[in-house]
Amino acid sequence: MRIFYTDGSASPNPGPGGYAVIENGRPVALGSEDGDTTNIRMEGRALIEAMKLSIEFKCQIYTDSEFWINTITKWAPNWEARGWTKKGGDIKNLDLVKEAYYLYQDSLAELIWVRGHEGNEGNELADEWANKARAGTRL
Repeated sequence: MRIFYTDGSASPNPGPGGYAVIENGRPVALGSEDGDTTNIRMEGRALIEAMKLSIEFKCQIYTDSEFWINTITKWAPNWEARGWTKKGGDIKNLDLVKEAYYLYQDSLAELIWVRGHEGNEGNELADEWANKARAGTRL
């Protein structure tokens, strides 16, 4: 089974951003978006990239974004059923929400929350590389 750690970064928030996917202690995906972005978008982009890397394999994806786990597993099914609307107004980052949700449905991924910045080696590496990606580092 493949194991990934993901993280995203924007500084300031919003501002320049970066994301990272770590496997076996090494980055396997680094990137960003043009212009200013947010931590939330970069966290989502990291999860999307991890799911793309493992679409045909069972995997565990560790993230410190409880928001994205809830979005993909709890909220998106209801939003989809309502025509991608929610009671409180527009769904922010709908482009990423849809992409992540559909990838998750087609994947064999298990999403696992890990507390950020608590000494978890994989999470710390993902954070470090997301910041490097924000600064322009690419594979």
